[in-house]
Amino acid sequence: MALDLYQRLGLKRGASEAEIKKAYRSLAKQLHPDRNKDNPNAAKRFGEITHAYDMLSDKDKRARYDRGEIDEEGNPKMPFGGGFGGYSGGASGPQPGAQGFENFNFGGADGADLGDLFEGLFGGATGGRTTGGPFSGFRQRARTAQKGADVAYRLKIPFEDAVALKPQRITLADGKTIDLKLPQGLEDGTKIRLAGKGQEGPGGRGDAIVTIEIAAHRFYTREGTNIRLELPVTLKEAVLGAKVKVPTPEGPVMLTIPKGTTSGKVLRLKERGFVGKDGKRGDQLVAVEVDVPSDDAELQRFAESWNGGGNPRASLGV
Repeated sequence: MALDLYQRLGLKRGASEAEIKKAYRSLAKQLHPDRNKDNPNAAKRFGEITHAYDMLSDKDKRARYDRGEIDEEGNPKMPFGGGFGGYSGGASGPQPGAQGFENFNFGGADGADLGDLFEGLFGGATGGRTTGGPFSGFRQRARTAQKGADVAYRLKIPFEDAVALKPQRITLADGKTIDLKLPQGLEDGTKIRLAGKGQEGPGGRGDAIVTIEIAAHRFYTREGTNIRLELPVTLKEAVLGAKVKVPTPEGPVMLTIPKGTTSGKVLRLKERGFVGKDGKRGDQLVAVEVDVPSDDAELQRFAESWNGGGNPRASLGV
């Protein structure tokens, strides 16, 4: 019997979000294809646990799975337990307004020829191909071969790579590696579908679904398509103005600090941010922070003798 999503992660139903995340990280380190190149079973298990984590970390999917509404692959379960919803057969046949089987949606039974099953049960099977009757339309739909299951992956990428949309190399569950092109409008949680990279099935291969996680950066933060940087400058640079070197995700550039700049002033580097869905690029916002040393004797003597500056809190009414 196939393991359910919780069992794949070695957990019991009711596990907390933290327990699910911890279990996935531990198993992913053990089973990652890069560490098990000679073990195809490990690659298969890696795909299974990643899919399980992707399902259980989505609150809506997890709730539907726990209620039994969807299966381990995220597909709706057959609703036979509730009856045939509208078919009221009997000695006199279907009642007026009842829904015929030829138009009834049996939801997800593509892999089985249920037309034969129902015809046999209700005495309509002839042993040969039917050309009409209430099950003919259903038979035609039911014979559609089902594709293999989709396989879920999570890919954590560096902040700078996300800004520059740098292609990422990813190892699939079968051990093959591909270069993944990042789309415009990339966000944390963006899902990228790779057609035909999932599991094999009667109707062909399913897809790979890659969920992107953008790593946090130690000094950049994101604001929509813009990025923000807090830039320390010396008191001299702020008072007299200066040209200073500033980091950007694609390398340092020179930035002019205007004369008399105060802490909190925001300067702008055009088109150094994320690329939006419309192809337009955001900016890098540079918030200036004037760094005042606490142990500079010369600066302390100057401040003691300086009577300028006025009242910078006047606008606050104090």
